[in-house]
Amino acid sequence: MLRSTLAQQGTPVYSVAWGPDSEKVLYTAGKQLIIKPLQPNAKVLQWKAHDGIILKVDWNSVNDLILSAGEDCKYKVWDSYGRPLYSSQPHEHPITSVAWAPDGELFAVGSFHTLRLCDKTGWSYALEKPNTGSIFNITWSIDGTQIAGACGNGHVVFAHVVEQRWEWKDFQVTLTKRRTMQVRNVLNDAVDLLEFRDRVIKASLNYAHLVVSTSLQCYVFSTKNWNTPLIFDLKEGTVSLILQAERHFLLVDGGGIYLYSYDGRFLSSPKFPGMRTDILNAQTVSLSNDTIAIKDKADEKIIFLFEASTGKPLGDGKFLSHKNEILEIALDQKGLTNDRKIAFIDKNRDLCITSVKRFGKEEQIIKLGTMVHTLAWSDTCNILCGLQDTRFTVWYYPNTVYVDRDILPKTLYERDASEFSKNPHIVSFVGNQVTIRRADGSLIHISISPYPAILHEYVSSSKWEDAVRLCRFVKEQTMWACLAAMAVANRDMTTAEIAYAAIGEIDKVQYINSIKNLPSKESKMAHILMFSGNIQEAEMVLLQAGLVYQAIQININLYNWERALELAVKYKTHVDTVLAYRQKFLETFGKQETNKRYLQYAEGLEIDWEKIKAKIEMEITKERERSSSSQPSKNIGLMH
Repeated sequence: MLRSTLAQQGTPVYSVAWGPDSEKVLYTAGKQLIIKPLQPNAKVLQWKAHDGIILKVDWNSVNDLILSAGEDCKYKVWDSYGRPLYSSQPHEHPITSVAWAPDGELFAVGSFHTLRLCDKTGWSYALEKPNTGSIFNITWSIDGTQIAGACGNGHVVFAHVVEQRWEWKDFQVTLTKRRTMQVRNVLNDAVDLLEFRDRVIKASLNYAHLVVSTSLQCYVFSTKNWNTPLIFDLKEGTVSLILQAERHFLLVDGGGIYLYSYDGRFLSSPKFPGMRTDILNAQTVSLSNDTIAIKDKADEKIIFLFEASTGKPLGDGKFLSHKNEILEIALDQKGLTNDRKIAFIDKNRDLCITSVKRFGKEEQIIKLGTMVHTLAWSDTCNILCGLQDTRFTVWYYPNTVYVDRDILPKTLYERDASEFSKNPHIVSFVGNQVTIRRADGSLIHISISPYPAILHEYVSSSKWEDAVRLCRFVKEQTMWACLAAMAVANRDMTTAEIAYAAIGEIDKVQYINSIKNLPSKESKMAHILMFSGNIQEAEMVLLQAGLVYQAIQININLYNWERALELAVKYKTHVDTVLAYRQKFLETFGKQETNKRYLQYAEGLEIDWEKIKAKIEMEITKERERSSSSQPSKNIGLMH
């Protein structure tokens, strides 16, 4: 039964493909490609894609990219807005078929006596010349390891993807045959052969472990011992994604998401409403030692966060929501769960960072950079790198944005990235080595300074003296800036003072000095929080400690007049103090009072500065006495 006619035109439609969400249809019309939404009155997208008639299209649901092939002997890759990402060199004959692998990492191209395997960015891995005539149609097996092609000479051609390669530190693993892998240690040139019962579908090499999934089983090898892998059976054979963290690894198949430890124990299987595992890839899922993050496909502004050990939603169960669609996500790998951060790139190509622990209050999402195309966290410490427009940027301590945003530019390393050509991609960030793949498929390795990683190590084990000594040895501003931010984040104000002095931030050194001289530890804590810009938290600390005047005073110092008066009225104390400071402030600028609340409370009130000063002195004495009774006596110089 004919439901509806989607489109009618004067030229034949040679090829049609469904959009990833099944809400749109892509079809050919001569040299044009047309994307037609199924909703009536929705805008149709049309563009000239080739110089000859287009014979074949395919649209992948995982990476949302479009392939087209035509009689101009070229194949092209497009994004879903019709923007060109790659165009091949002209072949000898028209391209008669193209097809995406299910996971969107590879695609196959067929022509006369020609079969080509390509990366999703367009460059070619391999070219075969079978004696088949034109290959009119190609289809992939569900596991993405083999293809079948319909040939012009009446035959069906079968091909298997082999020679895949994985690298980590000193090891290089190559899939030499469908069921055989070769492991080479490049340091001593030792070679091991790994034989499997069934064909290899997916593999991943990281954190000193090789994880291999075949059609029935999963094998876990340690790089220390290649002879005795740990083997367990899989529920479904078609594993589409393997992600590794230091303590465990994640398998994604058609049935769900499963987390296993490296000794083969099943840990958890997170679930969320509307979960579709077939469209998950390394850009939309991220794993760390304690957290699993998954981007929602139904609403691309949302990231679901789960505890790794239980599979339950993290914190108070709220998901992370951003104002724009999110393209790529990445969790940092080191440190404590409470400090875990997630970095992501949104549709505007802004790089943002936020905390994954969410209890009650809305966590801030802070922008780290703009025009970022690809990102990666280091596996040894929380250093982030990304490719920004024409620059390769390393954020040595991204947490600086939570502590002192002013010095963030001083904690960066930048270099020109024009040598990487168009659309480069960061493959890995292991130790201090970053591997980048250029658009033509070639790999470039960049080494970054090893010192920031050593600094992270010292700070995580509270070796502050060693950290200062290292910065004095290296004599680099970036190191001192990182140390300053790390010291404030860990409340070590002595080290922070040294580091700020080294980068010439004299006003901050003076402020830290004044914090040191405050009488109570609550006041010190509040002023450290204020230093980091957390004014509400600073106020809360003082109010919880019963230091109401100090809470009012910090709002006066920040000219936050509304809040200062609100606190004074609420706690029925120092209303006259607030009014006196407000009056002095207005007199300084020669202004008249216009605020209704201040006018209301100022009616008939005489300002007596002597009386106010005495009250303030009394508050300070009270705080000093309270502090000395709760700790061993010290000589504290008072700075007010």
